[in-house]
Amino acid sequence: PTVQEDGGDVIYKGFEDGIIQRKHQDSCTSCPSSIVTLKNGIQNMLQFYILEVEGIEQVMDDESDEKEANSP
Repeated sequence: PTVQEDGGDVIYKGFEDGIIQRKHQDSCTSCPSSIVTLKNGIQNMLQFYILEVEGIEQVMDDESDEKEANSP
């Protein structure tokens, strides 16, 4: 809910070998704080409730996502 209040969202893309794959959307794609939100918020919460979770990583759907994530 906090991410959505800031105009962004996190989309679940899959789970493989203990790693949750997700994609940031809207204002989160260019937010420099998204890495901190991801590690300190989302990853910690998921690891607390789901013991199999070892980590979380961002995935890109296509080239436009990659360009958007790497833009200043």
